[in-house]
Amino acid sequence: VQLQASGGGLVQAGGSLRLSCAASGRRFSNYNMGWFRQAPGAEREFVAAISRNGGNTYYADSVKGRFTISRVNAQNTVYLQMNSLKPEDTAVYYCAARIGAGLATTDSGYNYWGQGTQVTVSS
Repeated sequence: VQLQASGGGLVQAGGSLRLSCAASGRRFSNYNMGWFRQAPGAEREFVAAISRNGGNTYYADSVKGRFTISRVNAQNTVYLQMNSLKPEDTAVYYCAARIGAGLATTDSGYNYWGQGTQVTVSS
């Protein structure tokens, strides 16, 4: 499956952005999906994950209550709605697809990656 992330940009602290990740190739509903991010000089970190049918989600503590992951299988797209953004949310955001069962919070749990989209939050 090929993944294309979009929707990043520059926003002021307290603002909102919605990231999209469009999938093409194999059947999208076969994959559990995740979002990760990588800030300059830092390792890539888990942000959120969603199950194949959208029934289960999981969030990093740092974004819980501010970010929402969702998906529309008919549109082969997963979203990340980001509200109440903080400067520390500044990073390149990546979407990823997982073949295995269940949700995963580590890089190694995902099989396919998108190219990343830059999110910059100014103070």
